[in-house]
Amino acid sequence: MKVTNPILPGYYPDPSICAVGEDFYLVNSTFTYFPGVPIFHSKDLKNWTQIGNVLTRKSQVSLDDQWHSGGIFAPSIRYHDGTFYMITTNVGGGGNFYVTATDPAGPWSEPYFLEGADGIDPTLFFDENGKAYYVGQRANSNGEAYWGDCEIWIQELDLKAGILLGNSRVLWRGSMNPSNWVEGPHLYRIGDYYYVMIAEGGTGFEHSVTIARSKELFGEYESCPRNPIVTHRHLGKNYPIINTGHGDLVQDKNGEWYMVLLASRPKQGYCNMGRETFLVKVEWEDGWPVVNPGLGIITDEIEVPLEEQEQTYHNHCYHFYEETWDPHFIFLHNPDEAAYEVLPEQGILRLHARKETIDDLVSSTYVGVRQQHHRFQASTRLTCNIVEGEEAGMAIVQSNEYYLTVTVVKEGNKTYLKALMRNNEESIELGKEEIMSRPLEIIVSGQDQVLSIRYKQDGKEQVLAQNINTNSLSTEVAGGFVGCTIGMYITSKGRESDSFADFNWLSYTGL
Repeated sequence: MKVTNPILPGYYPDPSICAVGEDFYLVNSTFTYFPGVPIFHSKDLKNWTQIGNVLTRKSQVSLDDQWHSGGIFAPSIRYHDGTFYMITTNVGGGGNFYVTATDPAGPWSEPYFLEGADGIDPTLFFDENGKAYYVGQRANSNGEAYWGDCEIWIQELDLKAGILLGNSRVLWRGSMNPSNWVEGPHLYRIGDYYYVMIAEGGTGFEHSVTIARSKELFGEYESCPRNPIVTHRHLGKNYPIINTGHGDLVQDKNGEWYMVLLASRPKQGYCNMGRETFLVKVEWEDGWPVVNPGLGIITDEIEVPLEEQEQTYHNHCYHFYEETWDPHFIFLHNPDEAAYEVLPEQGILRLHARKETIDDLVSSTYVGVRQQHHRFQASTRLTCNIVEGEEAGMAIVQSNEYYLTVTVVKEGNKTYLKALMRNNEESIELGKEEIMSRPLEIIVSGQDQVLSIRYKQDGKEQVLAQNINTNSLSTEVAGGFVGCTIGMYITSKGRESDSFADFNWLSYTGL
């Protein structure tokens, strides 16, 4: 069976994976999007179904007043003795914590925040003696000699009480001299060795995966002489897959080994989709992992000797005939639930206007899905009940400072459809046309880094704007750690309002 990369296209960074019998479970970072930490299931490593989200309640995750790439960093999923554990960092909302579940689809427990767990990117390790350990990243305990001078540390953990025990110990400070941004650790016991595998070199072009081993848990860890065991930084910035790093190992039921890891697929040097999840084959030589032997890099396809399972069909046209939310939908920060009203008997999502906008570091009335393709088409159909100064329609969001809106606006006694691009402090009008005050379909089409916007009313389709350069909707321009999302949006722009807009669907299709 051939598996095509990426296995999770679009904004799905920092993958972590565990195997339970024949089943694989995978989670990703979500930063300040809610719900937090999507969880996927697969039996063949090819076909993945999102079975839910781990952090579905505000009591589990506080995201307001954090910058767009704050929030939830680098989750790790592990299974032990009948219980699933997800441990992660909320960088501006309490620090490092874990939640538990007996069913990975949820519900998951309230968080156990860990006092004294400095740094980010935690993982859990269960040793053969039954003890549990916290493993994380923090600033060099001998003093930071430079920005990015970090170390990987370990401490025993009482999982029932949610407290660290004893003293912490340093495991490793990375393979380079000096190392830069040693982070994203995972600890394994494989054969006669303990292995600590990390991300090194930062989250951008110099990203990599390195590994070390020791025969004693608290012994001296020997750096693999072949480090980094995978990176793409030597392939040049024009290679079609870059930013490769942050991996997690998993073994299937037949004893075969794999690694999930992140990377980006740029177009014309820009990554609008952020960092995505890829899969590589791993073999062992002389007690060290070798990634895709003979190649050493991520490939477009890999051969996986597992039986292919029937693919679960995912409908990319989201309708609103049920009150439950599709797990692919995400919101900005902690959403005001009263702003989202599903009317299943009418097949309508009613978004209520709130004063917040996408610019704010609290939740505006926005709900969307991830951009997953370089070439795509997204559309929605809406009916607006707004007044002058308000707007409702679609948005493509890279961050609170870099986004694009296509919205219905009222000016005097006229109604317009207007497209705007926000590039940091600059707001650029892309197109504006007078329309009738009745149902309207908005259609956004992306061709690599070029966007076109059309609209349809009374069966007649017209162009609003075309040949829009979207390079600014990339991490190279906007910074941060996320990718673009596309969704439905309404705002009263700073004032209290009773206005709303009714949406019949949100469609997203890769071309």
